[in-house]
Amino acid sequence: MTGFIMKIILLPLVVAICSGIFGNVDYVSWYQPIVIGVVLAIIGQIMEAIMLNRKTTVMMDIADFIVAALVVYFVSQFLNGAFVTFWGAILTALVITLIEIPVHRWLVRSGRVESTT
Repeated sequence: MTGFIMKIILLPLVVAICSGIFGNVDYVSWYQPIVIGVVLAIIGQIMEAIMLNRKTTVMMDIADFIVAALVVYFVSQFLNGAFVTFWGAILTALVITLIEIPVHRWLVRSGRVESTT
């Protein structure tokens, strides 16, 4: 649950910051990065519950990158006035993944996820 709380706070902030940094990621309303971040947090939590353990951290990071890129790109298409190119989604997913890497390591080291024997 701690991982989900971290995600629900961090991911909307990261998406909003990426919107400010990258010219090809633009959200016109304050709620749009929050929607993207919450969707990413929910999907990420489900993926971690299914896949994350000591042996799959790298695979989980790769899966997070792919899912984040797809979610940022496709969900943004449904938000009124949002503009996200494919490369903008890739860059945003890269930043998200760079933040998720230490979170995954911490979850495994702290025993918050089951480790395989």
